[in-house]
Amino acid sequence: MNVITAVKAYITKMIEESEPGMKILLMDKETTSIISMVYGQSEIQQKEVFLLERIDSGNNNSNSGLRYLKCLVFLRPTPQNIDLLSKELRNPRYGAYYIYFSNIVAKADVKILAENDEQEVVKDVQELYMDYLAVNPHLFSFGLSTCMANWKTFTLQRSVQGLASVLLSLTKCPIIRYQKFSNLCHELAQKVDELINKESTLFTFGQSSQPLLLILDRRCDPVTPLLNQWTYQAMVHELLTINNNRVNLSKVKGISKELAEVVLSAEQDPFYAKNIYLNFGDIGQNIKELMEHFQEKAKSHQKVESISDMKAFVETYPQFKKLSGNVSKHVTVVGELSSMLSEYELLDVSEIEQEITSQTDHSSHLQSIRKLLNPGGNRKIRDLDAAKLVMLYALRYRSHSSNDIGGLIKMLKKRNVSEYLISSIDSVLKYAGRYAQPSEIFNVVEAVKITKRLFKGLNGVDNVYTQHKPVLNEILDEIVKGRLREDLYPRLGGFTSQQINSRSQDVIVFFIGGVTYEESLTVHVFNKNNPEMRVILGGTTIHNSKSFLEEANETIRANV
Repeated sequence: MNVITAVKAYITKMIEESEPGMKILLMDKETTSIISMVYGQSEIQQKEVFLLERIDSGNNNSNSGLRYLKCLVFLRPTPQNIDLLSKELRNPRYGAYYIYFSNIVAKADVKILAENDEQEVVKDVQELYMDYLAVNPHLFSFGLSTCMANWKTFTLQRSVQGLASVLLSLTKCPIIRYQKFSNLCHELAQKVDELINKESTLFTFGQSSQPLLLILDRRCDPVTPLLNQWTYQAMVHELLTINNNRVNLSKVKGISKELAEVVLSAEQDPFYAKNIYLNFGDIGQNIKELMEHFQEKAKSHQKVESISDMKAFVETYPQFKKLSGNVSKHVTVVGELSSMLSEYELLDVSEIEQEITSQTDHSSHLQSIRKLLNPGGNRKIRDLDAAKLVMLYALRYRSHSSNDIGGLIKMLKKRNVSEYLISSIDSVLKYAGRYAQPSEIFNVVEAVKITKRLFKGLNGVDNVYTQHKPVLNEILDEIVKGRLREDLYPRLGGFTSQQINSRSQDVIVFFIGGVTYEESLTVHVFNKNNPEMRVILGGTTIHNSKSFLEEANETIRANV
């Protein structure tokens, strides 16, 4: 199971199945992102696609004299896109249209397109199930922020469509299990099950074992998205933000125009692929080796004295230029991470975060936070990190008889921390809800177990910055042992006892409310350690702590 491979295979099919010759690729905003996640523009253009267009750009009257070109149309099957495509077909700018939808398209919509195709320019209409963003081989997202607040109006339907396309692209018809405490999980599970039954012919696959789709609620683990990260991909997202593989560096002091926005894609960047899950200390050494390799290449290009030298240089120039750009990009990104790490004292912050989440020592934790928040200490701690420490403390010690949440909030106010961050403390506690106060719905023994589960480190971990393990870590452990509890994660549908008791080799875990790169790392390590199993992870979005706080605040505001 590999979502990047699945999406790439569909794109190759789309481009190569049409007649040979130069082509236009017509997309919408979402499908543009879907393709750009796995292919660079230059790679697409090497496949006879010389122009990329947006159907919703409003500038589609300029190419009226290009009837000799073929047009590949790749759109989500939305009412707006059906309408825009109908207008395009009524006055076609190109000689032939090959239409590909990213998901199941209604027969009524196909009929509308046929009625508008008066000049009979449509040569083919197909469904290619890639209605999601393939981020890593085992990680996908729908790019939906603040999803719980928009659940009824948009997110539920989009999540059903997205999960259907993931299942179809991976050719899986799963048993569906969901987190019992979450109405959202139950509702999504039911809707996906209904769609599978409705489109049963599409979901008929020869499967050696019964796959599992497990739907989880972000609220089961509000801790993981609040932590600073120390692996390359996760650290970049936390400190600089990755948006569809792109990182905006325009605010970096003295940045050149070429590096104002950089692309971090493991598919197109061997250095990033090699370092994506490595800790920050290891990346520094690898950057040094990358620079030394480049310097050696540069020396070999200094000697251009003959025609053969020039020819050799020209032939290797694209690779040389690419290597040069890669070195500049990663030196800039790692340099900025290093500056932020030092300037904002993130090592000290992270150490306390990890201790709060992985150990039980109220007095020591309270003292450490007070020391960092003390305005007289001349510390450079960011307001965001200061507020997150209080959030973690509040989640951890909310029920502790000697907790001093109020005192810590007063310290934040003395630091002039924004009202938004201070109110976010209460929002996160309300967002965590039942899991922050597990005794409300579980007996005392179960309450202790759940609390331990939120704040459980791994024994024998040497690195103080990576002690914390997400709740997902324990869930996967239960799955691999065949012990995932029916009372906590019930299943839908009528399955035989043999199917129910069999261990799934293929598992798709989906988080309503967003997933994190730390959980992606958890799945990467799990797959590596359990080669007989394949786990894919997805979420409505991929959070860093800022986007998670927005999610929590909007969810509470919407009273979900």
